[in-house]
Amino acid sequence: MPTLFDPVQAGDLHLANRIVMAPLTRNRSPNAIPPAIAPTYYAQRASAGLLITEATAISQQGQGYSDVPGLYGTEQLDAWKKVTDAVHRDGGKIVVQLWHVGRVSHIDLQPEGGKPVAPSAITAKTKTVLIKDGVAGFVDTSEPRALDAGEIPGIVHSFATAARSAVETAGFDGVEIHGANGYLLDQFLKTNSNKRTDDYGGSIENRARFTLEVTRAVVDAVGGGKTGIRLSPVTPANGVEDADPQPLFTYVVKHLATLGLAYIHIIEGATGGPRELDDRPFDYEALKAAYRQAGGKGAWMVNNGYDKPMAEIAVKEGDDLVAFGRPFIANPDLVRRIRESAPWNELDKATLYGGGTKGYTDYPALG
Repeated sequence: MPTLFDPVQAGDLHLANRIVMAPLTRNRSPNAIPPAIAPTYYAQRASAGLLITEATAISQQGQGYSDVPGLYGTEQLDAWKKVTDAVHRDGGKIVVQLWHVGRVSHIDLQPEGGKPVAPSAITAKTKTVLIKDGVAGFVDTSEPRALDAGEIPGIVHSFATAARSAVETAGFDGVEIHGANGYLLDQFLKTNSNKRTDDYGGSIENRARFTLEVTRAVVDAVGGGKTGIRLSPVTPANGVEDADPQPLFTYVVKHLATLGLAYIHIIEGATGGPRELDDRPFDYEALKAAYRQAGGKGAWMVNNGYDKPMAEIAVKEGDDLVAFGRPFIANPDLVRRIRESAPWNELDKATLYGGGTKGYTDYPALG
């Protein structure tokens, strides 16, 4: 019977244990360039079997929050190379999460002050973060415009280019496609954010088309064994909702099963909230079974509100990887704390977004 501390293979990635650091936005990257302290932050947490970076924009159009990192400029890639070198020196494995936020953005962040893009011109009715004069504040997202079908191949290409640059130039062990939490791929998938009448809207097959095109392009760029994808079937994050998510995501994972991915990263329930939603029941075991029955061999990663006992049960019952989010912020040595049943540091919520070393690299390790 496997344990959290047994090694596991995820595609091309040989992981020392089954504990994953989930993506955690920190808003400490002015001009979309990871800061000089980022290598320390990630290396402190390199005992995780796998580190997934904070969500990282594939283009300026894909950016939705102030001071989040990017993958589309030389200085950005050079800064990320310092991060991957530091993690590798400490024996860790790290992948970068590829991000296009779609409508979850603000005109102040978009090229030439343009509108954010989306499958349909429906405002997200959520908030984003703008940092002005060093102070982070929440503001309403801007009204988006609907993407023209002719623009979609360019975004697919941007995902592939960012993936290739991440692996070949920045030295990442792989990439994770962000298809969750109400961002662009998820907006195309869900019925309340996608009202298109062309080949990218309407039926399940059409709404899934963009996500599958992006994934195939990234696989072509870096290989399936270096590619993961994050999905959130029922999270209401950023105002997305699907009328019937079970058949939608069953269709998606069956088609992902043919691509030889490293892993599937599933958010169970509402991101950062309840693991079960009374108005949105979902059978995650059936989803995993559909993926396996379709030939999917990638590692199955679960996420949302896990503690040590829950994680141990998940691995014993057949999940391959368990992702922990905010606990990794306050506990750089979370793997050791879980192994030794040691207490966890308390999170300082005031330092989550923006700032410098405080609340970033100064949380104490055991001993």
